Amino acid sequence: MSHTVQISVRALVEYAFRSGSIESGFRTSQALTDGTKAHLKIQKQYGEKDQKEVFLRTEIAGSGMLFAIEGRCDGLLVSEEDVTVDEIKSTSGDLHVIADDTYPVHWAQAKCYAYMYAKAHGLSRMRVQLTYVQVNTDEQKRFAQDASFEELEGFVLRLVEAYAPYAALMHKHESERTESIKALPFPFESYREGQRKFAGTVYKTIADGRKLFAKAPTGMGKTISTLFPAVKAMGEGLLQQFFYLTAKTIVRTAAEEALGLLCAKGLHVHAVTLTAKEKVCFQTEMRCTKEHCPYADGYYDRINGALLDMLANETLMTRPVIESYARKHSVCPFEFALDAAYAADAVICDYNYAFDPRVSLKRLFEEQKRRTALLIDEAHNLVDRAREMYSSELNKADFLAIQREYKTVQPELHAAAKRINSYFIEARKQAGVGKMTVTTERPDELNAMLETFAAQAERHLIAVPANADSGQLLDTYFAVQSFLRIAKLYDERYVTYSEDARDGFRIKLMCLDPSYLLKQMGKGYRSQVFFSATLSPLGYFMDMLGGDKEDDYSVSIPSPFSSDQLTVELAPLSTRYQDRDRTKDAIARHIRRVVAEKPGNYFAFFPSYAYMNSVYECFMELEITDAVDTIVQQTAMTEEERESYLRRFQAENERPLIGFAVMGGIFSEGIDLVGDRLKGVVVVGVGLPQLCAERNLLKDFFDGGGKNGYDYAYVYPGMNKVLQAGGRLIRSATDRGTLLLIDDRYLKQPYNRLLPAEWKHYELAGLEPESELN
Repeated sequence: MSHTVQISVRALVEYAFRSGSIESGFRTSQALTDGTKAHLKIQKQYGEKDQKEVFLRTEIAGSGMLFAIEGRCDGLLVSEEDVTVDEIKSTSGDLHVIADDTYPVHWAQAKCYAYMYAKAHGLSRMRVQLTYVQVNTDEQKRFAQDASFEELEGFVLRLVEAYAPYAALMHKHESERTESIKALPFPFESYREGQRKFAGTVYKTIADGRKLFAKAPTGMGKTISTLFPAVKAMGEGLLQQFFYLTAKTIVRTAAEEALGLLCAKGLHVHAVTLTAKEKVCFQTEMRCTKEHCPYADGYYDRINGALLDMLANETLMTRPVIESYARKHSVCPFEFALDAAYAADAVICDYNYAFDPRVSLKRLFEEQKRRTALLIDEAHNLVDRAREMYSSELNKADFLAIQREYKTVQPELHAAAKRINSYFIEARKQAGVGKMTVTTERPDELNAMLETFAAQAERHLIAVPANADSGQLLDTYFAVQSFLRIAKLYDERYVTYSEDARDGFRIKLMCLDPSYLLKQMGKGYRSQVFFSATLSPLGYFMDMLGGDKEDDYSVSIPSPFSSDQLTVELAPLSTRYQDRDRTKDAIARHIRRVVAEKPGNYFAFFPSYAYMNSVYECFMELEITDAVDTIVQQTAMTEEERESYLRRFQAENERPLIGFAVMGGIFSEGIDLVGDRLKGVVVVGVGLPQLCAERNLLKDFFDGGGKNGYDYAYVYPGMNKVLQAGGRLIRSATDRGTLLLIDDRYLKQPYNRLLPAEWKHYELAGLEPESELN
């Protein structure tokens, strides 16, 4: 029996007719919504015999395969003379620039529907019509053609012929993938303690179509314990695709290495890593227009060939692989990776591709989502990241700048910006200079002004040439659209606050509780697995990540390592802000002591850069510094600087090394320094976020909901950083090390209760008299 290829009309014609250049400088953000409205307006004009949203399906044999093509045509107009397929398209642009042959892909879509309808009803001729609607003015423009059944059939056969090489490639790949998965063994000789249980729970979660919240200890092999069962579920037909979502580049590397390990054991999959556009752009200036970028110019003319080449010859499509093929075929590496992701079995990427409404992979159709799983690594990071995704702010300075720039150029745009600037001035007066105001009301008056501004900005941006310098307006337009989009999500989980800060006046829609929106964005996926070594307390994270304690699964895996691998000391000094000057010398001496007693490489983690630098200065005044090397984390380090920092941690170092770093930073999570590369970790403080207005808003919100607001806003996020920092130490069954916790609060609740079981066998650490140490 020939292989059946399921494909939508839209996917078929877009593949066959992809052409032209990337033009991402400006696209109206309201196109989809307004398009729906435009469709409804046109369809309301249909007669009694006419039909709208008609589902059509047909099968065509070709190239040894059976193509099952389906879709919904916008309208069927029935008269005594003929039947017309009506394809409706909306635009914010000028209808006068659209000619009969401007968009061949639109004709292709309409002709497919015409062929499918004619074939099903035995008609010898069809009429094909394109209806364009200007969304701002409701102006309409139509083009129509007559076609015989033979002409339509020949046209569709050519589309299928164009798509067939890609379909054949994917069919061959899927067969090889399935066979390889069936024979795939676990890539290690044996499971670590708890690893089999975790992997089995992940598989059951996917099979049952549920969510899983898993606390799995550092060093147990969480990455392979989630990837392996997801791959096996794919082999059983439960999944078509899975996403491995992370917050940090270094964790993405671990996922790539784990997939590489499985491939070395015989696995055949297509895996794509998505990297941020600014990191992979080949140009010195990131301007995505054909006038400024040769990789954007004619991108869609070359993309099909590029995809066929890479998918036929590669399996693990990491950043270097994607960049290599992008240069070979002269295509944008970022857009190339996105296009490859839709065809991939596994996608390694940032959280925002699944959960951020502004960034998410929108072409992932609902049918595909139902066969897709999300594996969310370091899931503790998603809480604050989600708050950022679902919040938005605007700054007064941007509207003042546009008000001045367009005063004579575009009077309507100038007036719209001026009204918003005046609104900000009045809001600042009411708040008071240097003050902040908070309300639970959505700023509907401001939103109405922003809608007007967005419409005026759209008209100007559409009219200006693609190479015109309109960066300030474009950035502000997108900020306004983000604000309006978030305003539509506004409910009892939000507050509006305005602040007169040092960098200017701003108004922010702040999401206090992202759990509901995370749940909404996750709908439609077959399964979601949230896992982290520090998903503790589990109830808090299930609550904040949109879990359901009755329907969702949870598991807590004990540490696979023996207690004698870790020596824990506790120095009960105060690290509270008001006591830091008093105790910083003693903290420096504790760091000196632990390194002198057990020489090796150490990390010393602090809750802030200022505190770290203060203690570092004290440490450098100690006499022992002649025998110890130090390295200090800097703000905004480049990837090269980060790698250079970590390379200093070598087992063969002649002298002890202390890396001073901040909790919650780039070196406190996802770092693997096994064996003698790391002998100890010092954690100074309990990691509490700095007291600030936004954290206090969270505290008050959760207090009002019957929860312990201080724990939700400060304690749990803070202790999570502590657990992550301490988790850098024991990463394998052969690791040995010393963990020094410095803070008297570790002896009290709730902090002591939140320590892992293997950390509670601590010894109190004191200092010898200074004279004896010297």
